[in-house]
Amino acid sequence: MDNCLFCKIVEGSIPSTVVAETGRVLAFEDINPAAPTHVLIVPKEHVADSAADLTPERGDLIAEIIGVAQGIARDRGLDDGWRLVTNVGPGAGQTVFHLHFHLMGGWNRTSGL
Repeated sequence: MDNCLFCKIVEGSIPSTVVAETGRVLAFEDINPAAPTHVLIVPKEHVADSAADLTPERGDLIAEIIGVAQGIARDRGLDDGWRLVTNVGPGAGQTVFHLHFHLMGGWNRTSGL
């Protein structure tokens, strides 16, 4: 996708602070963090604009994304808990239309969202 911010980050034309990487997944620091740990995890290939566009054939990719999130949470010492969120559509706060997940933690979120 020519104008996709995350595609440009994956290709390296926009700099990012990479946290983890596999053959199909890139994780990098959010530039406007909403938590002490706030990492974005994206598939390197623009497979969908959001989770609403996913098909069952992408199950292995989603499992890989979750595995990357688990590794980052472990490395960051988020033993007390962490959140993995994906927004679908502008009404949910999605601003970049490239499937991505927010890994957030490092605070105590015992009430509310």
